[in-house]
Amino acid sequence: MSLVLFALLITLIASILVGFGNYRTDMSECAQSAYAYARAAARFIDGDRVLGYLGTSETDENGNAIYRKDAYYEEVMSYLVSAQSEYALMKYFYVFVPYEDNLVYVWDVTSGEDARPLGYAEEYMDGGKETLKNVYRRDPIEEISIFHDDVYGNIACAYYPIFNGDGQPVAIVGVDLSLESIRHKFFSNVLRINAAVWIATLIACAIGFFVIRRTLVRPIQRLNAATKGVVENLDTSLSMDLEINTNDELQELAGSFSKMNADLRTYIERLSKVTAEKERIGAELNIATQIQADMLPHIFPPFPDRKEFELYASMTPAKEVGGDFYDFFLIDDDHLCLVMADVSGKGIPAALFMVIAKTLIKNRAQLGESPSEILRNVNEQLMDGNEAELFVTVWLAIIEISTGKGVAANAGHEHPVLRRAGGRYEPVIYRHSPAVAAMEGIKFREHSFELYPGYSLFVYTDGVLEATAAGNELFGMERMLASLNREPNAPPRRLLGNLREDIDRFVGESPQFDDITMMCLHYSGTAIRGLSELTLDAKTENLEELMSFIAGELDELDFPAKNKKQIEIAVEELFVNIAHYAYTPFSGSATVRVDKREQGQIVITFIDRGMPFNPLNNPEPDITLSAEDRQIGGLGIYMVKQSMDEVAYEYRNGENILTIKKGYIRH
Repeated sequence: MSLVLFALLITLIASILVGFGNYRTDMSECAQSAYAYARAAARFIDGDRVLGYLGTSETDENGNAIYRKDAYYEEVMSYLVSAQSEYALMKYFYVFVPYEDNLVYVWDVTSGEDARPLGYAEEYMDGGKETLKNVYRRDPIEEISIFHDDVYGNIACAYYPIFNGDGQPVAIVGVDLSLESIRHKFFSNVLRINAAVWIATLIACAIGFFVIRRTLVRPIQRLNAATKGVVENLDTSLSMDLEINTNDELQELAGSFSKMNADLRTYIERLSKVTAEKERIGAELNIATQIQADMLPHIFPPFPDRKEFELYASMTPAKEVGGDFYDFFLIDDDHLCLVMADVSGKGIPAALFMVIAKTLIKNRAQLGESPSEILRNVNEQLMDGNEAELFVTVWLAIIEISTGKGVAANAGHEHPVLRRAGGRYEPVIYRHSPAVAAMEGIKFREHSFELYPGYSLFVYTDGVLEATAAGNELFGMERMLASLNREPNAPPRRLLGNLREDIDRFVGESPQFDDITMMCLHYSGTAIRGLSELTLDAKTENLEELMSFIAGELDELDFPAKNKKQIEIAVEELFVNIAHYAYTPFSGSATVRVDKREQGQIVITFIDRGMPFNPLNNPEPDITLSAEDRQIGGLGIYMVKQSMDEVAYEYRNGENILTIKKGYIRH
């Protein structure tokens, strides 16, 4: 009966797996068909005409907007109706334009009360807005989305954008599939598979039961009775002989038991020696683990008298000892050196290489060398006698504490993550140099950066991103940033603790394959710097907060009222432009930095991570024309350029950076 129950359990699991395999296949085929219809409709529809159906200034006697349909509109509707009738699983077929707060229907094939007329606005379903971000773009991502909605029921949605003549997305074709028929087929398949497998299993078990009992069970019962004495005296008489005279194969088995009895005694003696040796090695590894931990800075706060910054770091090796390491130390009273590194390989060889690399880097840094010089000299020293061909990725920075200015070099390491004052943690992407000890004669790149009061810098090793859960799913950059931004204002110790909790929760019971090392620096700066900044969502409703911030900064300077007004108008114009156009149709943040460090001049910088756009390239408007004859747009930027002493733009590290300068005279 146990065999039968076990066999039934196995067959049940197998049949469900097959059913799910068929379900995934059906879903894949449905997704391909849905995207085929969506792409075909997107190519059929003229993208340059879609938005025209929503543009109207007419209203009926009740004040409702009047949308005009023409022959082409009806032609598209006829095409969509015909396409929907071809595909039985298609539940809804429609075209809409996504906006910030809702979506507006252009065509909808649905009949009856569920039909959405031209111009009908509807809120997004839960998760729908985030899904459309990956679709409403030049290179859309084709990924079927499952929604459980009170209005539309259980549906699978496929979206594809409609492009205008300039290649810009203007609308989205939606194909909704009913999941009920697919699920019905799934359960039918499972039941049929279970029935067939259960019948076959019962027949096989019945036959197997009688065969096994006759040929195996009864002979083993006789052998069991003969060997019970050996089993009972195993601890006290390992040399006892086992005599079984059955004149068949079991007699040979009895002889094997006798030989095994003697071998077991020898094995236990050897195992005792191996166990003792293993315990000795384990004790030495524990000492090595403690030595490695003591080599890394582990007293926090490390510089309690320094109020300009706060620092915390941690390292968790995958084995008893690891190859990751971090370091931080003062080169002098005004220069702080930060190091984050990862040695290739694991275990004792990587740990020994780590000790050498850490020592060499610190020695070269304390000689006053720049980051690129440090890495170049350490590279040549590590290459000498590196027969194991180990290498180490290194991120190294030297920061001038009084100003926040720093120089960093990245030798094949992970991208650092930066948080501006009041903002969110974002990766800083730039080109790396090769790893240290990878080859001789490497010239390492270095770049300058500047930390402002309220900035935080986070560096880490690949063990963070590559923490692996069941199913070989990686923690990844997105989860790391989400964890950091869950509590972005947290001090470094709590920030690293939050991230480690999220990693442990994600990994679960899966083993740790790589060292996990992290370090965070929060820079407070000196008390007086003449530099301040504000980061806020790029939305027009935040304009009042920004103008209050600018007014406070201008009040500290002896500006004539006319010049103050010019600056306020310029700031308002530039921020509104960012709010309206930088992230359309989505949203993002903007940073406004005010620099008053140079006497006689104020510098205001606008930073956003929206679409690359240089407003200074726009042609200047012809102000000699009347307002009716002049083209719309460009006048605001023209006024900014005329009222400011200097206006400059650059696109760097994925950011639009627009700077305005205005001189003033102190009274």
